[in-house]
Amino acid sequence: MPIKSLTRRVAMITAPLALLTLGACATPFQANVQRFQQMPPAQGQSFTVTAANPDMARSLEFQHYAGLVSQKMGALGYRPATSGNAELVVHLDYGVDKGRERIVSDPTYNDPFWGPWGGYRGYYGRPFYGRYGRFHRPYMWGFNDPFLYGPGWNSGVRSYTVYVSHLGMTIERGGNKERLFEGSAEALSRDNDLTYLVPNLIDAMFTGFPGNGGEKVKISLPPKKN
Repeated sequence: MPIKSLTRRVAMITAPLALLTLGACATPFQANVQRFQQMPPAQGQSFTVTAANPDMARSLEFQHYAGLVSQKMGALGYRPATSGNAELVVHLDYGVDKGRERIVSDPTYNDPFWGPWGGYRGYYGRPFYGRYGRFHRPYMWGFNDPFLYGPGWNSGVRSYTVYVSHLGMTIERGGNKERLFEGSAEALSRDNDLTYLVPNLIDAMFTGFPGNGGEKVKISLPPKKN
């Protein structure tokens, strides 16, 4: 085979793989966010951020996340309290589960219908029919499959671990403890690194804050630069 032809064939094979790899590295962060709120307009009210779990209160990790929440509140027009009499008290909770193993059977990568350029989309538990018959693809909460699979997801029967991370946030009046805001954010990931997950969940929580009471939305954030 001529060298030019061979080089061209190698380029045609490796280019899609390179695109897949780059796409996996630049995967957006997606979270489901639900909020209930009766927040007053921001007029410089003082606030403080506390841990919903007292065991977290002295944690340096919690203090880091509390600082991120304080930045978000400050950007909205509230101000950190300088004394113990804050007008608003923000309670923060977060965590990630132990993970759940999933076993999947993927269609052949080179199939023009099911391959990476076929645009296949679906939801968890719904059966689909294709060239290979009836089977289920494990989507959860409508997240797109490449978010969980990453490169190499076409390798046939395989197992992987999915983690569910969460962030809970409530805001009360400092005096009578009237509840003004209740929010929760959840995300699926292939990693359980809280130092990555919690800042993204905070960003999702404050996207469109305080939101419409009772509305559940899916927030998609651009990937953070390394």
